Amino acid sequence: MEKAARLVFIPGPGVGHLVSTIQFANLLLERHHHISITLLVIKLPSDTTTDAYTHSLINSQRFQLINLPETPSTSPPTPMIEIFQLQKPHVREAVSNLSPTPPLAAFVVDMFCTAMIDVAKEFHVPSLVFFTSGLAFLGLMLHLHTLTEEENAEFNTESDVEWVIPSFANPVPTRTFPSIALRKEWEEVFVNYRRGLKKADGFIVNSFEELEPHAAQSFLHGPQPVYAVGPILNPKPKPHANAHAHNADIFDWLDQQPPSSVVFLCFGSMGSFGEDQVREIARALENSGARFLWSLRKPAPKFMTPPSDYAPSELPSILPAGFLDRTAGIGKVIGWAPQAQILAHRATGGFVSHCGWNSSLESIHFGVPIATWPLYAEQQTNAFLLVRELEIALEISLDYRVDFMGEAPSVLSAEKIENGIRNLVEIDDERRKRVVEASEKSRKTLLEGGCSHSSLGRFIDYIMNQV
Repeated sequence: MEKAARLVFIPGPGVGHLVSTIQFANLLLERHHHISITLLVIKLPSDTTTDAYTHSLINSQRFQLINLPETPSTSPPTPMIEIFQLQKPHVREAVSNLSPTPPLAAFVVDMFCTAMIDVAKEFHVPSLVFFTSGLAFLGLMLHLHTLTEEENAEFNTESDVEWVIPSFANPVPTRTFPSIALRKEWEEVFVNYRRGLKKADGFIVNSFEELEPHAAQSFLHGPQPVYAVGPILNPKPKPHANAHAHNADIFDWLDQQPPSSVVFLCFGSMGSFGEDQVREIARALENSGARFLWSLRKPAPKFMTPPSDYAPSELPSILPAGFLDRTAGIGKVIGWAPQAQILAHRATGGFVSHCGWNSSLESIHFGVPIATWPLYAEQQTNAFLLVRELEIALEISLDYRVDFMGEAPSVLSAEKIENGIRNLVEIDDERRKRVVEASEKSRKTLLEGGCSHSSLGRFIDYIMNQV
């Protein structure tokens, strides 16, 4: 009789981390029929949508979902690192109450939930970090730990220093490091984060070796095994079936556009701009003459709260006078966007993106070239990777940065944005060829013979050897 095993998954709060974790869990369950998964959901006090969304993604009876008690709302909000510490007793209790069959084999914890590695040790099982960014960025985080702990290196936003990082083929400018590595007030959080990564027994990474061969090679002889199992995404989005009814007009409009003609602007679940920047984007779009679909969101009034949609009556007051009328024939301004479905549409020819890793993987998968405009987190590093390292994207900016309180240090000019949009529309043949090749590799890597298919098999072997 074949052995069975249970994995406990602990994703981080936030849709981007939760969705990719559940998609990976579904992939694992499809691949091995004697694995069961228990997902422990940590919800933020402001979260009102997670329940319905997570249940809609689960498609196996071997997939159990447990909502942990919510952290009480406080003012100011409880820091994320403290939320994870407060949830430790709840995780301990939930795991203690699980059925002994199938036996617990391992914890799989989000890249920000490394505090839960301590709980895994109490149950005498290994813990693996599910890293929702790429291989090169994982290498950067681990090497920054080495640089700071062993060489007392310091980093700041004003530095022009470029660093040799083993997971990157090219020196990486300090200005493209994530904000958490550059701000003195976050130093303690960053130190704890890096140390948490070092405690893991291994890493599961949402990337694939064919996309990041240099980074993959850099991990071959490392102390912790790395399983690149991506891209973890919904490979066959069905816009008309899956999108909400009020998005039908988006796809009706796209259906009327020529193939590969529309530039799609979307900045993720947390991305938004102030009115000055919105007007510069509008001027750039109008002056470029490009067909466009623009997901324009209203900045949130509270820290770490997602942006909302503008009411149609509000748009004329934040956009240049007459903009909507003058661009009515070639452009459409929308609110929240079903991003993957839009990227998969035949009319979409370019993507102005914040370079979140999930968004980058989706764009690569569907063969849509990116113009980079990072905002926060590791997006500056992703932009550098896409433009300078992999040469499959074009630059609007590599180091634009919105701080965690939502204020941009500067406004990108309409001229700079327009230049990026024109370059995206007129992308050179060599770069377009690399985009097409990356898309083809993305579609094949999880099939038998692909690197991610093999890596997932090695991970399953590791898990089954724990029981």
